Amino acid sequence: MKLGKLIWPAVGAVAIVFSVWILYHDLKGLSYHDFRDSLLAIPPSGWLLAAAATVAAYAALAAYDHLALEHLGHRISLWFITVASFTAYALAHNIGASVLSGAVVRYRAYSSKGLTASEVGVLVAFCSFTFALGTAVLFGLVLIIEPEIIERFAAFLPIEAAFSTGVLILFLVALYIVGSLVGFRPIRTRWLHLEYPRPSVALQQLLIAPVELLAAAAIIYFVLPAAGNPGYLVVLGIFLASFSAALLSHAPGGIGVLELIFIAALPELEPVDVLAALAVFRVFYLIIPFVLGLGAVFVFEHARYSQMRANEDDQG
Repeated sequence: MKLGKLIWPAVGAVAIVFSVWILYHDLKGLSYHDFRDSLLAIPPSGWLLAAAATVAAYAALAAYDHLALEHLGHRISLWFITVASFTAYALAHNIGASVLSGAVVRYRAYSSKGLTASEVGVLVAFCSFTFALGTAVLFGLVLIIEPEIIERFAAFLPIEAAFSTGVLILFLVALYIVGSLVGFRPIRTRWLHLEYPRPSVALQQLLIAPVELLAAAAIIYFVLPAAGNPGYLVVLGIFLASFSAALLSHAPGGIGVLELIFIAALPELEPVDVLAALAVFRVFYLIIPFVLGLGAVFVFEHARYSQMRANEDDQG
C-alpha cells in the first residue's frame, strides 16, 4: 500500500483522538442527567423546525446533483436523482472521505442510467465545487455582516481583517460568475481543472449552493436554548468553520471536531446545551439519513441482482 493512501485516514484518526481528548477534559464534570435534561428542555417546535430544516438540507443536496446532470446534458427522473443524492450524502457524511465514498454510490446509481465513469467523476467534482461555492458565499457574507465573529476563533485578529477577508471571498465568487458569463477559458493546473458551466447553471449554483448549509446550521440553531443564544448568523458562522474542519479532517461524521469547535466558540452557552443541540443534529442530519441510505442501497442492489439473474435466465 502506498504511503499517500494512508495520509488522510491518519489525519482523520489524529483529529478524532485529539478532539475527543480535549472534549474529555472539558466535559468530564458533566453528567448524563444534565444531558438528558437539556434534551428534554428542547420545545416541540424546536424538534419540528429541526426536522423541517433537515428535509430542506437534503433537498438542496439533490439539487446539486440535478444541476450537475444539467451541466453534463443528461436528463434523469427527479425521484431517482433525489434518492441517489440522498444515499450518497447520507453515507459520505457518516463514513468520511466524502468525495470517495459519495463517488462509489453515485457511480453505481448513475452508471445504471448510462453515465460513464468519467461523467460520474465530473458530476462528483461539480457537486463538491457547488458545496465549496456555497461555503465561500456564506463565509463571505458572515464575515461582512458579523465581523466580530472572528474573536470567537482568534481574538488576536482585528475585526477589520475579518471584514476585508469577507470582501475578498465574495470578490472571488463574483469572478467565477463573471467567468461563466463572459466565457473565460477553462483553468487547468496540476491540482485544479475548472471549466466554467453555462451562465444559467452558474447562476443556479449561486442560488442553490448556500441553501443546504443554511438549513443544516438551522438544525442546530432551532434546538439551542433561547437564553444566551447569540443569533443565527453566529451559529451559521461557527457551523461553517466546524463543518469545514470536520470535512478536512476526514473524521467520520466529524465526530469530536464539531463538538470541540462549537463548545469553544459558544462560551455564553452551557456546554451540555451545546452537546444536546449537536446530538439532535447528528440524529437528524447523520444517523437517520444513514439508516435510510443503507436501506436504499440494499433495495437498489437487490433490484440490480434480480434483474441480472432474470437476464441470465432469459439468455439460458
